[in-house]
Amino acid sequence: MDNGVTEAGAIASGGTRGHEDMLATMRTRLTMAISAYSDSREDELDDLRFRAASPDNQWQWPADVLATRGSVQGQTINARPCLTINKLPQHVLQVTNDQRQNRPSGKVIPADDKADVEVAEIFNGLVRHIEYISDADVAYDTACDNQVTFGEGYFRILTEYCDDNSFEQDLRIGRIRDSFSVYMDPTIQDPCGSDAEWCFINQEITKEEYEREFPDASPLSSLAYGVGDGQLNAWINQDTVRIAEYFYVKHEAKKLNQYHSGITAMAGSPEAKQAEMMGLKPIKTRDVDVRSVKWCKTNGFEVLEERDWAGKYIPVIRVVGNEFEIDGRMYVSGLVRNAKDAQRMYNYWVSQEAEMLALAPKAPFIGYGGQFEGYEQQWKTANVNNWPYLEVNPDVTDGAGGMLPLPQRSQPPMASSGLLQAKAGAADDIKSSTGQYDSSLGATSNERSGRAILAREKQSDTGTYHYVDNLARAIRYATRQLVDMIPKIYDTQRIARIIGMDGETDQAMIDPMQPMPVKKIQNEAGIVIKKIYNPNVGKYDVAVTVGPSYMTKRQESLDAMSSLLQGNPQLWAVAGDLFVKNMDWPGAQEMAARFAKTIDPRLLSDEDDPALQAANQQMQAMGQEMQQMQQMLQNVSQSMEAQTLKVKEFEAEVKAYDAETKRISAVQAGMSEEQIQDIAMGVVAAALESQGMMNQMPEMREESMPMEQMPPEMPPQGMPQ
Repeated sequence: MDNGVTEAGAIASGGTRGHEDMLATMRTRLTMAISAYSDSREDELDDLRFRAASPDNQWQWPADVLATRGSVQGQTINARPCLTINKLPQHVLQVTNDQRQNRPSGKVIPADDKADVEVAEIFNGLVRHIEYISDADVAYDTACDNQVTFGEGYFRILTEYCDDNSFEQDLRIGRIRDSFSVYMDPTIQDPCGSDAEWCFINQEITKEEYEREFPDASPLSSLAYGVGDGQLNAWINQDTVRIAEYFYVKHEAKKLNQYHSGITAMAGSPEAKQAEMMGLKPIKTRDVDVRSVKWCKTNGFEVLEERDWAGKYIPVIRVVGNEFEIDGRMYVSGLVRNAKDAQRMYNYWVSQEAEMLALAPKAPFIGYGGQFEGYEQQWKTANVNNWPYLEVNPDVTDGAGGMLPLPQRSQPPMASSGLLQAKAGAADDIKSSTGQYDSSLGATSNERSGRAILAREKQSDTGTYHYVDNLARAIRYATRQLVDMIPKIYDTQRIARIIGMDGETDQAMIDPMQPMPVKKIQNEAGIVIKKIYNPNVGKYDVAVTVGPSYMTKRQESLDAMSSLLQGNPQLWAVAGDLFVKNMDWPGAQEMAARFAKTIDPRLLSDEDDPALQAANQQMQAMGQEMQQMQQMLQNVSQSMEAQTLKVKEFEAEVKAYDAETKRISAVQAGMSEEQIQDIAMGVVAAALESQGMMNQMPEMREESMPMEQMPPEMPPQGMPQ
């Protein structure tokens, strides 16, 4: 029966059973990290206080100076002024707000021949969706603010379930507000920490909260009992308990085999066993150090939670300002560090000016004796009361009868020119120590043209550009981690939400089992109706771009198109829908859609669209069919016209024959029998003569009409009926 004695013994020896070595290594690493960061972080904490100083806390005044300028023996009446005119937040915000206006963004690009451009766009859409649902801009801005202020900021990548009723997970980008809670491997060489072997994220919680969150953990009384390791003393305080998230890399030596056709597999893996069953022999073998990332949550004595991390990097991203390594120790700093003394001098000279003016006597009115008699009360209160007029006695003369001048106020006390120059010099020192000058702070100068002003601002921004560049590197590294994690998190068939560059949302079907990166499903007409993507096929890398956000670019494009259309009104018929589409007032998108219907369809066509190409092919085929039908109709029409013409000719012949028959009948009725015989003999003689000529001309005989084709009703001409 286990009554907890064995567990308590394991804890007293340095950790829970099975984790003793890991916990001992963990405590040693944290102690080393605290020692390595201690000197630098004291200065960083002072930088943070200095930037956050105000007249209420006087954090910009050294304690020994305050002791000499403050109250004397509890009396504050003679205390000297200690003014705080904090000019540093303006310089810090000049960098961080510029970063907000020109946010760096990662762009996924194909990295080998198996990768596909369309899948890269799906990666980009997924990354934008992750940033959107995570409020990643808050994480980026916090890290940037800490980086610029005292030299280092952090943000992280998390995984969360989509909802309470699902086993599908989504990636998140998390904010780390307290950079001093992070202790990363101090031996890293990469500024973003991509080569870190371990990292801590510490959190101090109350004992009551600890017992509520971890009810199955060992009692705190048993943890503190019998512990002799000095490294454990920092974990449990009187009222709080330190909880640490501990990421560490585990290395495993394996052999990589290469087979024919370039196939590779780790020795002992299912792929290697399958190759051996097929009779394949490895042609090359090399040793490989396989990295895997582990995560656990611990109180220093026992492991409270643990699991494997799906990615190959520690999901904590470092954003560094200025970094130095001196005598084997690492120091970082931000914009505030070198401006401290200049800010202190500015505060001192402002306080000195106020003190001098406060101690100077009031400027009195100067006049001659007798001028104020009878009006003493008004002149005594002239500095505190707003009298409508002041009177003097005019009977005071200079002895020669001339009237003396009216009373005048003496010259008021003025600050010395040396003090004013010293204060102005301190203000200039703040600018030079931060690398920002008047033009970048919005002050006017001699430049008048827009190009000259932009060139001056760019020259000033060069002194602080490394902060924005370091943040861009961190976001590139974070995007690279997301690209590594997406195929492992989206490991089942699912419909993922993606976001385009313009903020429009869409959906993408993902199938990690299909062999090709993009599978296109077409209908009977050859039109692509659906695409399915597999992010596991091919390799992808990340590039980073720094520039205005999409909304800023949209406003700039609207201004540019507005000026272009004003100078060329005829362009409304070509690109008017794009101009309206970039507007933000309600109904702009609907108006742009209607406006597009008035534009020539040829200008809106996209020949690269498969659906449009298929439609064009169908239209061309239908056009050919219509031409064939028109030809057939034309042929039929011509045939009908020919038949109609033949019918008309036949009817004309019939009418002529009928008329001739009637004529002959009429003639025959008035002729005698002898006349008829003479005519008949003449006709027979003519026929015999004609027959003889036809025998002599065979070609005429062949062309003559056969008797059977003659109408049977028509007798030979001249023959009686």
